[in-house]
Amino acid sequence: MAAPAAAAGRVGFLRSEIQRHDHAYYVLDAPSIPDADYDKLFRELQALEQQYPELLTPDSPTQRVGGKPLPQFAPVRHAVPMLSIRTETDTEASGARAFDARVRKELGLSEADAPVEYNAELKFDGLAINLRYENGILVQAATRGDGETGEDVTQNVRTVRCIPLRLSGAAPAVLEVRGEVYMSRPDFERYNERQRAAGKATLVNPRNGAAGSIRQLDPALAAQRPLSFFVYGLGETQGWPLPATHSELLDRLAAYGLPVCEHRAVAAGAAGLIEFHQRIRAGRDALPFDIDGVVYKVNSLALQQRLGFVTREPRWAVAHKYPAEEAMTTVEAIEVQVGRTGAITPVARLAPVFVGGVTVTNATLHNEDELRRKDVRIGDTVIVRRAGDVIPEVVAVVPERRPILAPEFVMPKVCPVCGSAIERPEDEAIARCTGGLFCPAQRKQALLHFASRRALDIEGLGEKVVDQLVDRGLVKTPADLYGLDTGAVANLERMAEKSAANLIEAIEKSKATTLARFVYALGIRNVGEATAKDLARHFGGLEALMAADAAALQQVPDVGPVVAAALAHFFAEPHNVDVIGKLRAAGVHWPEGEPAAAVASPIAGKTFVLTGTLPLLSRDAAKDLIEAHGGKVAGSVSKKTDYVVAGSEAGSKLEKAQALGVTILDESQLKGLLK
Repeated sequence: MAAPAAAAGRVGFLRSEIQRHDHAYYVLDAPSIPDADYDKLFRELQALEQQYPELLTPDSPTQRVGGKPLPQFAPVRHAVPMLSIRTETDTEASGARAFDARVRKELGLSEADAPVEYNAELKFDGLAINLRYENGILVQAATRGDGETGEDVTQNVRTVRCIPLRLSGAAPAVLEVRGEVYMSRPDFERYNERQRAAGKATLVNPRNGAAGSIRQLDPALAAQRPLSFFVYGLGETQGWPLPATHSELLDRLAAYGLPVCEHRAVAAGAAGLIEFHQRIRAGRDALPFDIDGVVYKVNSLALQQRLGFVTREPRWAVAHKYPAEEAMTTVEAIEVQVGRTGAITPVARLAPVFVGGVTVTNATLHNEDELRRKDVRIGDTVIVRRAGDVIPEVVAVVPERRPILAPEFVMPKVCPVCGSAIERPEDEAIARCTGGLFCPAQRKQALLHFASRRALDIEGLGEKVVDQLVDRGLVKTPADLYGLDTGAVANLERMAEKSAANLIEAIEKSKATTLARFVYALGIRNVGEATAKDLARHFGGLEALMAADAAALQQVPDVGPVVAAALAHFFAEPHNVDVIGKLRAAGVHWPEGEPAAAVASPIAGKTFVLTGTLPLLSRDAAKDLIEAHGGKVAGSVSKKTDYVVAGSEAGSKLEKAQALGVTILDESQLKGLLK
């Protein structure tokens, strides 16, 4: 039985909408609808395609992450050869002048003739790909290969969300476009951070990440990699009249929904090329992706044809390089640094090497597992990478250059800054200093957290004030805040007498708090607001909490082995106990025991989830109200959720609650329940 016309029409509409939103999100970086609304459209399309399989087509957005693993890549013969362009290794202005002089000579132009018009673009550091569209549908993607024959990587390329599976508008019979698959630096860093946290292998650099992802035999693995794409040229076309210039060509490709980089310009003569090269070089670090140069192309397609090729390279184009971002050097020492949150990071001290436009002497090794995986040792020759403003890192060892008997590095057991114990929780990649309240490396972060609104709520104690208090040696631990006077604070930059008095008043006011706020303010790893409230409710006093062993701690709801270990380590560190004692001596206090109202409340121990906008209560006010009556507020809906409090514009959480049969309340019903 054929699918009803209404279903077919709805499928067409959904695909068009999803493609439009994908383009806005992945190409224009301007999301047009909330994620929940997008997910709703996508799920509806999936359901219709499952109900009516005959409506499923290869260009459907639901087919981006499909396909079985391949035994190997099939060869693809390029209809138009994918030739490389010449590289100008002279990184100075003279490189642009030399190219312009060659072009003018080939065209027979004299000094009196007008400047040649060029299109200047970026040279992306990724993997060149040819996309073939037939009647607007993506039917094939192939690597460059040897220029004549590449590899069929269609299944993997379909997972790249910014590549349209169907072109917008009226498309020609055949349109092949060429471009670069790449991985942005933020996506690369996020991916590697997730891999490190999971104890899995990381990618060496964004270029290798892009190339390796596209050449995965399993498309499901490729789909996990955050890839992007820019188009910059043409292959075969049928039924598509060419524009007059390359810049117009890119504009027309962008109109089809293909991603074209915004960093391009039409430049007049060598002077225009030099200006573009220098401007991009100055802003290179701010780009979210790696480039290793820029590309100049004669803008007129007629002149391109007239100039032709020499030894398989076009005379009308050149790549003008920048300094390399990878270099080799030797490891002179390995030390550890302590981050603002206590994270212990091994760092390689290097023989100075010029890379990425600067001289590098230090490079991160991320964590102990990464150091062991790469097997970096003192005396090793290593490859160092610096891309943009990313911290330089050791990406690989050159094993054949290792000195005899190079010793393995041993991670320290105590913090090199404060002497507190270093602990590495099970199933975590990062080791941390346990001297949170005392450690100078963590001082500013600890103070900001201590003073935050949900902790001791010291109004006026912001980042700039904390920076000055610490840098001037006025405050070393949170306890020192209570020894400040108006005169000392008034001497800080941009701090008038009135502001100083207000800050001292806020510090004094913060002495009266609650046990839950105080525990949260200590900044114990894995102890958030809800856990701090559970601990305060369970133990009733700080002394009982500090004396509890792991078994006693795990009697508290939602406190497992990881949180129990973090608490035990924190309270076992003498420096932290000393700071807590000084805080109590300074007058920080709270009512002892749990309020009877919370214990006797009908919602004590119940789990709530908030979604949407409530008429009168803010999200924080609703959360405080629930927790004051002994309830808990979670971030997501599950079978363990007792109530969902829904306001206007409630999203997917409300839908999930309805599906699971969770009781749904509005604001007035919540207040009625609490009465």
